[in-house]
Amino acid sequence: MPTDLATAFAEVARREGDRPALIGPGEQVGFAALDRRAAAFAETCKRAGLGKGDRVLVAMPVGTALFVALAAAWRCGAVVVFPEPAMGLGGVRHAARTTRPKMLFASGPYRWLQLLVPALWRCRRLAPPDRAPAPDLGAAAATPVQPEDPALISFTSGSTGRPKAIARSHGFLAAQHAAVAPVLASATPQTDLVAFPVFTLVNLAAGRTSVLPDWRASRADAVTPQALSGWLTQTGCTRALLPPALCETLAQAPIPAPLHTVFTGGGPVKPRLVAALKRQKPGLKVISVYGSTEAEPIAALDWDDVTPDDRAAMGKGHGLLAGAPVPGLRLRLVDDEIQVAGAHVNQGYLDPAMNAGNKTREGGTTWHRTGDAGRLDDRGRLWLLGRQAAIVPTARGRLYPFAVETAAEAWPGVQRAALVRVGDAPALAIQGDRASEPAWRSEAEKFGVTRVVRVEAMPMDPRHRSKIDYTGLTRMLRP
Repeated sequence: MPTDLATAFAEVARREGDRPALIGPGEQVGFAALDRRAAAFAETCKRAGLGKGDRVLVAMPVGTALFVALAAAWRCGAVVVFPEPAMGLGGVRHAARTTRPKMLFASGPYRWLQLLVPALWRCRRLAPPDRAPAPDLGAAAATPVQPEDPALISFTSGSTGRPKAIARSHGFLAAQHAAVAPVLASATPQTDLVAFPVFTLVNLAAGRTSVLPDWRASRADAVTPQALSGWLTQTGCTRALLPPALCETLAQAPIPAPLHTVFTGGGPVKPRLVAALKRQKPGLKVISVYGSTEAEPIAALDWDDVTPDDRAAMGKGHGLLAGAPVPGLRLRLVDDEIQVAGAHVNQGYLDPAMNAGNKTREGGTTWHRTGDAGRLDDRGRLWLLGRQAAIVPTARGRLYPFAVETAAEAWPGVQRAALVRVGDAPALAIQGDRASEPAWRSEAEKFGVTRVVRVEAMPMDPRHRSKIDYTGLTRMLRP
């Protein structure tokens, strides 16, 4: 792959021609057409004053126009600023204050954000026209960039504090592509339903067809099983890249025959979820990917490789299996914390003051501290134990959240479980069948947990609705 995505997209367009690149609700665009539209919009942006190194905040729904805008910005050598969608208007304001963009790409209802965000008032606002006439392929030359030139500024979810701005260079994006590509590689053509925009970029650079969601990114929790199954059927998807919450939705409806593989991540992938998917469609391949905003991916696991002994270990409280670290990544454990280094691991935040506590520099190596606890088994595979901040100290030793939760989700009647510290004692919250509560209490006592609380619904993070909101849950359980 070339050292920048704009060049990669252009090369793929020349190779793939009119083969479908993106399929969205009511629209399909080929690789060559996408590149032509990006080239035309890039010329418009250049005439409006967008140049190399300028920052442009992108606030657009996930659709073909979004990827036209991204490709156009990179053809100009500009730096894309992506607010965290789960943060809503507050996230846009934070992103604009933090990065001070020169231009705004906004379409649809997102146009009105400019009126609501003072830091955007002086920005020139543009949007790629729908199906606009475009020049011949390659007519507009892209601005040359170097691997060290900045390409993208995105943000952490802010679930554990103020969102941190992460600047990625063109070289970093190329390294991330190199790390992700083997996970998604296939010897035969595939059509992927992709719920994560970063993986759509990987597919565009690989010449693989991506189907875009037909739901709003912020309302994935409103997707019904029938609607998800119907969109997969309508678009002929052979694979799907979905967060665990949408995998739970998928497991409640008939899974179309062409769909043979599901990739999932963005939250813990528990055996219960994998079993539900495979019950719905025996033979379905499920691959989970573990990573973070600062390092994606870290490890991957094909659940066909999980042995009965592995499942028994998870049921006994040994943690959640995440799989082998991806090639090219350095991983170590320091006081149980997972720390990673490598070409696709973020070296530091836009605000250097935020590096303290998250980055450890040793010689020429920067280690990213994930904040996750884990262990490595004798096969070199990573097992997740939960957030370090959520570990509960007891007289019997440390209680690791994922160790207890993964075991608990194998108990009768349990839909979801979460371990938190309330006061000085552990408490296990369980969402599930009330009739099974006596069995839960008996099992929990084996871990030294005497307080078990049934909850109607577990509070979840707003990003992918796939992680427990431990802070919110702790507040719920306080006397």
